[in-house]
Amino acid sequence: MQLKSVCTMTSATAILQLICPDRPGLVSELSGWVAANGGNIRHADHHTDAGAGLFLSRIEWGLEGFGLPRDAIGPAVAALAERLGGEGQVHFSDELPRVAIFVSRQAHCLVDLLWRTRAGELPMQVPLVIANHPDLQAEAEGFGARFELLPIDAASKAQVEARQLQLLAEHRIELVVLAKYMQVLSGDFLARFQRGGPQDHRVINIHHSFLPAFKGAQPYHRAWERGVKLIGATAHYVTEDLDDGPIIEQSTMHVSHRAEIDDLIRKGRDCERLALARALRLHLRREVMVYRGRTAVFD
Repeated sequence: MQLKSVCTMTSATAILQLICPDRPGLVSELSGWVAANGGNIRHADHHTDAGAGLFLSRIEWGLEGFGLPRDAIGPAVAALAERLGGEGQVHFSDELPRVAIFVSRQAHCLVDLLWRTRAGELPMQVPLVIANHPDLQAEAEGFGARFELLPIDAASKAQVEARQLQLLAEHRIELVVLAKYMQVLSGDFLARFQRGGPQDHRVINIHHSFLPAFKGAQPYHRAWERGVKLIGATAHYVTEDLDDGPIIEQSTMHVSHRAEIDDLIRKGRDCERLALARALRLHLRREVMVYRGRTAVFD
């Protein structure tokens, strides 16, 4: 049995994400294209980056009564984006992407994501959990996900990543979530899984710090040493640069001078759960667009 979201919708929608050079009339042209095909727009969000000369748009419309069959919408969007000199893609709200969760020993993010999926908060399927320690097998299998144990060290990294890629292909995984995996994915893994496309961001990580502060290991210990009054967690897309991928969501919490390291870790885990769940929901709802190494979030 595979864990699936129980989320349902009365009617499916199409979601267009488009980035193109900015010029007058784009909002009218895009909404006119939807209307000309009989679509009823549910949501429309746009952003102009004047410095980059770029226009970003997210438009969502109902499929009921739309003039194009579902399998023709993608090619039509590609033609529209080409005419505008940009990049476009279309997704559908009733799709349930297949997601693999990578974990180590800490359970809080994994359990939170699985619970939210079962409750219908995250529209996805979780057929696979990959771990480098056996600690979380019961949690994964209790929610109906296959648990695959793949211990890893420097000597076995290439072999383990090859097996991970094989499993992702076998289970038709579209997105990987690093839920406290505590390992750095190689550039080769990212290139092969993400197909190397500039807009094909398919790995999300939760970092236990409010980036760009305290990158790397033991950020709570270093935050305590600095006497910070605010701690946080950051969910971001993974790139070859450690903890430097485009940021999707961040969560923060105040701490006082009385807080010890254990207090920071406990509160930080709350931030991690919240930031990761929010980021994943934004991604699944196609409300995140990446450009110039940063994100625009249409929430």
